[in-house]
Amino acid sequence: KSGPECKHCRADPDKECRFCSCYLCGGKQDAHMQLLCDECNMAYHIYCLNPPLSKIPEDEDWYCPSCKNDSNEVVKAGEKLKQSKKKAKMPSASTESQRDWGKGMACVGRTKECTIVPSNHYGPIPGVPVGTTWKFRVQVSEAGVHRPHVGGIHGRSNDGAYSLVLAGGFEDEVDRGDEFTYTGSGGRDLSGNKRIGEHSFDQTLTHMNRALALNCDAPLDDKNGAESKNWRAGKPVRVVRSSKGRRISKYAPEEGNRYDGIYKVVKYWPEIGKCGFLVWRYLLRRDDVEPAPWTSEGMERSKKLGLSVQYPEGYLEAMASKEKKDKVKKQTVKQEPTSQSNGNQKRTIDDGIEEPTNTPKAMRMRDGGKGEAFQLTQEQQWLIREDCMNQKLWDEVLASLKEGPNFLKKLEQSFMCVCCQELVYQPVTTECLHNVCKSCLQRSFRAEVFTCPACRYDLGKGYTMASNKILQTLLDQFFPGYSKGR
Repeated sequence: KSGPECKHCRADPDKECRFCSCYLCGGKQDAHMQLLCDECNMAYHIYCLNPPLSKIPEDEDWYCPSCKNDSNEVVKAGEKLKQSKKKAKMPSASTESQRDWGKGMACVGRTKECTIVPSNHYGPIPGVPVGTTWKFRVQVSEAGVHRPHVGGIHGRSNDGAYSLVLAGGFEDEVDRGDEFTYTGSGGRDLSGNKRIGEHSFDQTLTHMNRALALNCDAPLDDKNGAESKNWRAGKPVRVVRSSKGRRISKYAPEEGNRYDGIYKVVKYWPEIGKCGFLVWRYLLRRDDVEPAPWTSEGMERSKKLGLSVQYPEGYLEAMASKEKKDKVKKQTVKQEPTSQSNGNQKRTIDDGIEEPTNTPKAMRMRDGGKGEAFQLTQEQQWLIREDCMNQKLWDEVLASLKEGPNFLKKLEQSFMCVCCQELVYQPVTTECLHNVCKSCLQRSFRAEVFTCPACRYDLGKGYTMASNKILQTLLDQFFPGYSKGR
């Protein structure tokens, strides 16, 4: 048998109930004068509402005061966002802090991702020469040199460290250029909205600290540390120096984040730092065939390659526009008290209305000339001549040899798979002279599509997918390590 309809009042007609009757008064009289909310399904007498209703509304949908949407909060076409009451009460709305949080660039998402090599790639990134500098960390991540936006070490605790950023985050770090002492991560209280905090506990050789220790060519010792007998045999670490490290190092760049090449871990050990807590130290030494960017050879090479600070797309234009507006605004405020002219007087250059001839600091030249030509080995030249089916593509690519690092970008664009939009892997050069990944073409055939993915040329159901081994060998030489992630 079924029980009473209402479990609260057990359907007692003489007992008031706010669950099965009017939510405001609880009375069970005048059931025909009650409205049911289409959101919470609660009943309301029309005369109990504030203000009361004279009759039942004709609209099909009705919402109680608790579920009703405030029409003032709705953003209509052409209007700006309403001021949020919740955000107005937050500490960030009334903070007096003058700290520069980097315009939010540490939290911005990547617009592109490096797919030339996998994320666990050791060694240099193809097409990124030593001395390449980016304005923001997110650009370093997009280039694949150091993937984390904020973290100082990129690695895996069961594999090793792939890259690190030297930003002078610890007061007792020592940078000598070709070698430096690096302090591990951890030991700081980052609760709340903190990027950096005071040391409050000891560091441990776990997570990224352990990953960096694994790069040392010595058995892992999480108590006393270890020193490599042959430090060059250790795993390579890509090192990026940040301009934030200028306060402790003369080798840090004046602006942005600069890739300084490959370093190896010589030794690591625990010690009590200036903070009074145990920290893990790492001695890293440079082991790169490319000259360091602070040496005369490195500066000359950077000049030949045309290397300078790289900015996000549209950043320079936005900075120039902002500087122009600020200058006009200052000049306008300056002229207002003394403006007594009749309106027919011509404006001079001193009025600040004309476009400034001096570009802002951020508008430094990025191209720096044509740059140093890319050099091909004898083997590469011979292999290119042997790849007869792609001769037309190679002629176009070789024309950009004089552009230096841009040669690899042109090469990547020319040999990109039309299916996966990445550099072709195990390429199949079709009869119509298009290059497609073998796995992509096999997937197309499994879907019973027997045409070229690029031009729809009929390949036939019995088409033999022969990999172009010459092209694959060339791509492995130009982009070492890219095959590991495929």
